[in-house]
Parts: sequence; structure tokens; C-alpha cells
Amino acid sequence: SIFIMLTCYCCSGRSFEECCKPILDGVRKASTSEELMRSRYSAYATASVSYILRTTHVSTRKLYDPGVIENWAKTSKWLRLQIISTKKGRPEDTEGFVEFKATYQTPDNKMVLHHEHSRFLKENGEWFFVEGK
Repeated sequence: SIFIMLTCYCCSGRSFEECCKPILDGVRKASTSEELMRSRYSAYATASVSYILRTTHVSTRKLYDPGVIENWAKTSKWLRLQIISTKKGRPEDTEGFVEFKATYQTPDNKMVLHHEHSRFLKENGEWFFVEGK
């Protein structure tokens, strides 16, 4: 049988198996805020709603509806992630910022470019998404 290496959804250029999949599966934690950002994008692409909620900071988690997330994730076609810049968010930091652009296609074939500045916090050795502007 032919094993096809799936390129990671997060556009890192690495395979999904060695990039975001171990993080989504809970095999390892994201070591930087950018890595968490990338894994969350891959979670939208694979409709891993529980991962998206679990990696959202407890202070803002209640603002997100699992049903809405699942519907958005499943009905959109996730096309591209571009990391514009990162600030802090290294393994030794407790706060990080990632500016990114995500391109996706809606069910009615509209192309959407989502541009966001995200804030992340690290607590007990784990990165969490706090908010995006």
C-alpha cells in the first residue's frame, strides 16, 4: 500500500504526522505560542472542536460555542495560514503574541482572509489562546 504524507494544514511545510498531529492528539504540548497557533489552525481544518476549546484560556472559553465552532470548522475550506509576526511566546516566556492571516472559503464559495493579532498565556507549562483582535 502507498502511504501518502499529508502536508500539515498549518503550512509549515512539514508533514501533519510530525507537525501538528502529535499536539492535537495530546502526545506533546505546543512549546511556543506560534506552535499553539499553528495547531489551533490545524484543529479548525480537522474540526477538532475539543482541542480548540481545551486550548482556549479558561477566562475566555465560555465565550465560544462548541456547535458554532464545529459548524464553522466543517463548512469552511481551510486554505492557508501565514504567520506575519511573533512577539515573545518562546518556551521560557509566559505570554506571547502572534499576528497571522488565515485564508478560508465559505460554503457559498466566498474567499475570506482573516487577519488577527492573537494573545497567548502560558500556565503550568501549557500555552493557551486568550483573545484575538
